Amino acid sequence: MLDVRRLRLLRELAHRGTIAAVAQAMAFTPSAVSQQLGVLEREAGVPLLERTGRRVTLTPAGLSLVGHAEVVLDRLEQAAAELARSRQGLAGAVRIGTFATAGRTMLPAALLTLAGRHPGLEPMVLEIDPAGVAGALRAGELDVALVHDYDFAPDPAHRGLATVALCTEAMYLAARGERPDAPAERGEGVDASAISACRETPWIVATDGTLCGRMTVRACAAAGFTPRTRHRIDDFPTMLALVAAGQGVALVPELALTGLPAGIILTRTPLHRRTTIACRGGAGRHPAVSAIVDALRSAVPAGLRTGPAAEPA
Repeated sequence: MLDVRRLRLLRELAHRGTIAAVAQAMAFTPSAVSQQLGVLEREAGVPLLERTGRRVTLTPAGLSLVGHAEVVLDRLEQAAAELARSRQGLAGAVRIGTFATAGRTMLPAALLTLAGRHPGLEPMVLEIDPAGVAGALRAGELDVALVHDYDFAPDPAHRGLATVALCTEAMYLAARGERPDAPAERGEGVDASAISACRETPWIVATDGTLCGRMTVRACAAAGFTPRTRHRIDDFPTMLALVAAGQGVALVPELALTGLPAGIILTRTPLHRRTTIACRGGAGRHPAVSAIVDALRSAVPAGLRTGPAAEPA
């Protein structure tokens, strides 16, 4: 009989690529992971791994077994959800991952709603980059998480996860106005030429490797130029403060447009950012996850569209 815990380790190896990464994520030592995978190979009766020096890759049999492991782990999550639905009331800790903008604008209202509806639940929030959410969910460090992607920078699909669309925001080009002391202004309508008009302007771009940074670079490339990056900032309030100080222009999502500094002009672009709720495959019907999804939906600001936006032409 194949051991489920060892199947989980094999699945993580398929996702993470190295035994060291699996060990770090699952709170094992690398030698313990290697030992457990060796036991799994003996249980399977066929080689699951190919070892070349320090590198380990999965054999065709190993990859096939990972596919079956995904199904097995999904069914176990469904079983846990059914058992939870049979209990009276919701109680205990539930771990929620969020990115900064959603944590500031939607999560507080959602937590208030959750406390009123299910006072026995104990939500525990972790701010996490969306790139780390899939691994944290699979490892059991999170139960549900908010993630996002952008036009020109889609978040790759992750096996073993289920997602529910939450909302779609417009992306705005933020620039300094002629009067630095004037209240922030938001223009009406969509201006498809706003980005290309800033080809000679310094840009404030998110750090390398982030979806936001990738979106900005690719959006500028689609407009026919490479942005002249002056600052790399991930925090949108800091980004907007630098725009107000005349340090460059930036692309920012609609949820970040609160408490704007004076002297900023906002132009709506054809780009969008989409926010989704992610959980482990099979866990979507768990009553605690369903309660969080409902609370988050009630916290979406009026005017934001739910569901995906069309890709730019």
